[in-house]
Amino acid sequence: MPPTLLAIGETMAMVTPAVAVSAADADTFLLDAGGAESNVAAHVAALGHRAVWFSRLGADALGRRIVRQLTERGVDVSRVVLDDAHPTGLYVKDPGRGVLYYRRGSAASRLSEADAEAVSFEGVDLLHVSGITAAISASAAAFLSRVIARARVHGVTVSFDVNHRAPLWDAATAAPALLELARSADIVLVGRDEAQTLWGTDAAADVRALLPEVAELVVKDGDVGATAFVGADEVFEPALVVEVVEAVGAGDAFAGGYLAGRLSGDAIAERLRAGHARAARTLRTTKDSVDEGDD
Repeated sequence: MPPTLLAIGETMAMVTPAVAVSAADADTFLLDAGGAESNVAAHVAALGHRAVWFSRLGADALGRRIVRQLTERGVDVSRVVLDDAHPTGLYVKDPGRGVLYYRRGSAASRLSEADAEAVSFEGVDLLHVSGITAAISASAAAFLSRVIARARVHGVTVSFDVNHRAPLWDAATAAPALLELARSADIVLVGRDEAQTLWGTDAAADVRALLPEVAELVVKDGDVGATAFVGADEVFEPALVVEVVEAVGAGDAFAGGYLAGRLSGDAIAERLRAGHARAARTLRTTKDSVDEGDD
């Protein structure tokens, strides 16, 4: 069995203008799969590793479309649950103005501890999750805690992307919950700016001081670069210079590149460079993810 990533979290149908103009003014739109964890899985698959994604989707046209699109990107979706009673979530990108979410009551928000108990870790080397799951519902938060605990019992490395989403919960509520989740993981990815918002840290070294027990901490600093703390090592790699079309999805791309490098056994600096390379590709498009023919 090749090195395998299991990514878990909500994916929605994503509507975005085909070119970077406002949703109000655009004439042509793309309808694509959009979700932090499945984006990571797609990038890992594109880089030659086995990537599995699990969540709940509505048993509707949008859910079936997401399954097809992720399959076409090389992601194993055989474990996905199609829910007859709850819909697939939807979100709309409005370039330069943010994102509009239509996800209340989605199938993924119904994730529960029962789903966590059903997750198979056979053949899985690395579990990737994010703080978004903790924010979409109380049952999904319980699911996330339980699936992390089960991964640890099975000896699976846990990767956690903080991914604070302000529209889902305020910083005061999110901060302690996300800190606890980060401390339960082996690998943590966090933006310097979101760490500052959540925990009042200013620099990458401050985040490390807050999370000394995390075996592998990556602090991303936008177009400046990213710093990885692995044991006693501290490695910085500058970001690539790129003309930004749309920033949403770049963090997932970075995580996908970085984790693919880790699955390959690459050195820390190479993992960071792989993350920057995937992020640069995504920054040049209005999509969340990219197909290998996209430039």
